[in-house]
Amino acid sequence: MRDALFVLMAAASALAGPAEIAAQLEVSGRAASIRFGGRLHAQYATSSVGSADSGFFFRRARFNADASVNDFVSGRLQLDFAGGEAAIKDGYLRLAFAPTFEVSMGQFKRAFDAFELPSSTDQVLIERDGRVAGVDTCAGVGGVCSFSRFTQKLSYSDRDTGVRVEGESGAVEYGVTLTNGEGANEDDVNDTKSFAGRLAVEVVEGLTLAGQVARHDYQDPSDESAAALAWSIDVRFGDWRDGLRVNAAVIRGDNWKNLDAADEPSTFTAFQGVGSYYAATDMERLVGIEPLVRVSYGDPDTGADEDGGFVFTPGVMLYVSGKNRIGFNLDVWSPQTGDTEYSFKLQSYLYF
Repeated sequence: MRDALFVLMAAASALAGPAEIAAQLEVSGRAASIRFGGRLHAQYATSSVGSADSGFFFRRARFNADASVNDFVSGRLQLDFAGGEAAIKDGYLRLAFAPTFEVSMGQFKRAFDAFELPSSTDQVLIERDGRVAGVDTCAGVGGVCSFSRFTQKLSYSDRDTGVRVEGESGAVEYGVTLTNGEGANEDDVNDTKSFAGRLAVEVVEGLTLAGQVARHDYQDPSDESAAALAWSIDVRFGDWRDGLRVNAAVIRGDNWKNLDAADEPSTFTAFQGVGSYYAATDMERLVGIEPLVRVSYGDPDTGADEDGGFVFTPGVMLYVSGKNRIGFNLDVWSPQTGDTEYSFKLQSYLYF
């Protein structure tokens, strides 16, 4: 109870303080103009699981430099210093042949998962995977059986190293990535590569329908060429910080971390819906309020009974200036078998 009161007092103090600077520094160096920026996300998390610790920590501390040589050549370098370690998140060269055809080489997000692709500076969910500390029950991937838990841990989404082709024309946009498959800052361990592709169409103004497919090569002791497949369909209505926004998706694929006696992966399925409503205010210190809700269901093995569950997340974002805000989420994990557990999270978002 004392921790909860302290958290609420800290949030109130942050909202009462001065608005954060939203401008970014831009300089010229050598043959390019470089824009510097970053984000700092500090989080407090607690869990109903008795063995789990509660406390404050830096969730993300990232600095990025976006370089522009001309209309054809650009790139990005993003460094992450959270968790006591330094790592490269994004690092790539982009060649813009045309709005319909841009090629990047380096490290970036795979072209898969509508909830993973947007930046954390735009997300209304504090944790995409709805994690609850102390819960480790989802077959193969561990943790809770949420939509993004599957895509992250099975390496269908998130960052990897390789080549990306993307573009847009009118109401259509696409992205294709060919990558090592080992994840960020990791060397490849075989000769095969992973693939992801996404195609999105704005069917009417404000309403976008998208489909994506991914093939991930993984290490199977009995088959060096083993690969897992997944597909997903999602729909999105609305835009960030502009009234109602809804994003819903379904996914099905190979859970290659949950193999049977014949070393064959089980089939997983999941769906998720996230809705929020941004309401601007006429207050100086609190410029916007955005209540939100998430409902996610995951089943790690469709051939087994009652091994999945639901994640339910109510929350609210309080905006002080631009993307600078304070967020509250309550992630509730309700398994088909076992006890319901929850995690309360508070996170501050500094964007510069």
